[in-house]
Amino acid sequence: MTIGVLALQGDVREHANAFADCGEPVREVRRPADLDGLDGLVMPGGESTTLSLLLGSAGLTGPLDDALGSGLPVFGTCAGMILLAGTVLGGRSDQVNFGVIDLVVRRNGYGRQIASFEGQVQVAGLGDEPVPAVFIRAPVVESAGPGVEVLATLPGVGDEPGRPVVCRQDKVLVAAFHPELTADRRLHRLFVEMTKEARR
Repeated sequence: MTIGVLALQGDVREHANAFADCGEPVREVRRPADLDGLDGLVMPGGESTTLSLLLGSAGLTGPLDDALGSGLPVFGTCAGMILLAGTVLGGRSDQVNFGVIDLVVRRNGYGRQIASFEGQVQVAGLGDEPVPAVFIRAPVVESAGPGVEVLATLPGVGDEPGRPVVCRQDKVLVAAFHPELTADRRLHRLFVEMTKEARR
């Protein structure tokens, strides 16, 4: 089994190390041919508008759209969540979003870099211990469609409602934070299991 990591920008090495800890080989994806034979793909954090432009210049937008449309399992973190969402608020009009998970997300919804923070979230199916979560210019999930399973929610402050931060729909897993920046590998192991299920 081979998992690809989109290697145009963002935490490529950190995701590769996380999957190495899970015993899974990783291929860096920089051009369309790198998608061939993958069992799953990670779209890491970074800057979503920059990633959108880099996908175009690398010739990856169309091939990646085809691969996702054909059911390639995908795990998007932070900017990766934005690129995979159905609707993006606060982005450029020409920004790429693949629309493979029924979410409405807002870019930088928790604030800019100075507003970055860490927390703990309880993720359904990953045991009793909360998962450490690093939020850096993170997207906010404004709404999730009926086919989306919300696995974790960040509690609201004051009168604000809690916001989903880990979601799954079919073969798509997304997190608003950066699990690759901690030593906890449970979300990466969950994605490995998703890719194995897709092969059965």
